[in-house]
Amino acid sequence: MIALTRPNGTTFYLNPEQIESVEATPDTLITLLGGKKMVVKEPPQEVSARFTQYRRATLAAYPSAQE
Repeated sequence: MIALTRPNGTTFYLNPEQIESVEATPDTLITLLGGKKMVVKEPPQEVSARFTQYRRATLAAYPSAQE
């Protein structure tokens, strides 16, 4: 899970495996695989960085998955 911030300032956790796309519209709009859309305060680059960090941590937990 990655922590993100709603426009009202509350933090929530999102399963990044469900992210289909992230775009700046100018707010950051995340579209999930099921079609649901979410607006977050973080810029798209930060969402991408958190996703990358999540994937690295996930793969590090399962070394055989990297082969």
